[in-house]
Amino acid sequence: MEEPLAKRLIPKCLNDVIGQKHLIGKDKILTNLVKNKKIFSMILYGPPGIGKTSIANAIANELNMNCRFLNATIHNKKDLDVVVEEAKLYGGMILVMDEIHRLNKDKQDLLLPNLESGLITLIGMTTSNPYHSINPAIRSRCHIFELKPLKEDEIIEGLNKAIKTPYLKNIKINKETIKYIAQKSKFDLRYAYNILELAYYFKENHEVTKKTIDEINQNPISIHDKNEDGYYDVLSGLQKSIRGSDVDASLYYLGRLLLAGDLDSINRRLTVICYEDIGLANPNIGPKLKAVIDGAQLVGLPEARILYSEIVIEMALSPKSNSAVLAIDKALEEIETKDEGTIPPYLKSPYNDYQYPHNYPYNLTKQPYLPTNFQNSKYYLPKESSTYEKSLKERKEKIDKYRQN
Repeated sequence: MEEPLAKRLIPKCLNDVIGQKHLIGKDKILTNLVKNKKIFSMILYGPPGIGKTSIANAIANELNMNCRFLNATIHNKKDLDVVVEEAKLYGGMILVMDEIHRLNKDKQDLLLPNLESGLITLIGMTTSNPYHSINPAIRSRCHIFELKPLKEDEIIEGLNKAIKTPYLKNIKINKETIKYIAQKSKFDLRYAYNILELAYYFKENHEVTKKTIDEINQNPISIHDKNEDGYYDVLSGLQKSIRGSDVDASLYYLGRLLLAGDLDSINRRLTVICYEDIGLANPNIGPKLKAVIDGAQLVGLPEARILYSEIVIEMALSPKSNSAVLAIDKALEEIETKDEGTIPPYLKSPYNDYQYPHNYPYNLTKQPYLPTNFQNSKYYLPKESSTYEKSLKERKEKIDKYRQN
């Protein structure tokens, strides 16, 4: 059985990789590392079909190093044991690990010392943001490279290369159809190759037309802007619409993101909005959003659209407060610009003369908690956009008054 076209077109060298010009090319980091015959453990992250596997394969091939491909989801600890033993036999090995964010603790414990010693060079691949989803112990041992979404002209470049290969002999296709496939692919090069290959075998004469594409592919054309920033513009549009309490605009941008099918990005952005823009004005929204995220992962699309619609409507119409953001940013700024001072001795462990609040009326004492040169600092300034934060303000005022008197 023949391998899929996308598999047969995996680049053998970095120069054949489509896109990612910020990492590959003259004087770019990955190209120079390969040129200097040196590679370090790394994590490649970005949306599906934009070149993570291609880059990993090209690096291993150009360096002519022993290499093994594993998937953190389907391969077990025994598979990783085999890789470690092979690495010992060969004196080193590249391990390409797909879905690295799903690596469990047992496999992490086996992998970490071998990364530390340099016996294994890891190339991890993930569609999730590694700063949120990957164990810090793994992350700290790797260089992290973000791959950018491919542009339409880069997808077209890949398709033009494909139709010149012997794998699509006697194909009949024009420029308009190639562009149409690129638009249908939602900037996923692997998906574009899959559409092209299916269309090639659909007709006996191997003629590929826009009508053919419509017959074999019912998915809507990607409606993100056709540039590398378009996807992030839609995410930004969602956040700013919720922040601005425009429920209809919020649902519009949510709809565009749902059509792209990237629930991870929706989950991350809604979580940021929840705490950055709504915050203490509606503290119950956090647990509600978590329940929606869990439910959406359980049922998947298309049903998940209902869950997201409900939470986005509530988030857009919620009162808004960024007081928590302003408070911590003010604290960080002051910490960075002032001498850190001395922590009061009774707050240290072991402690002396510490006044245990539970032994005092109202669970309050007059002892100061900030270092001496910070004791006049005020960070949290409550907003009055919600009943809840008004209650926090009233309690804070009572506490301050009690301590002053």
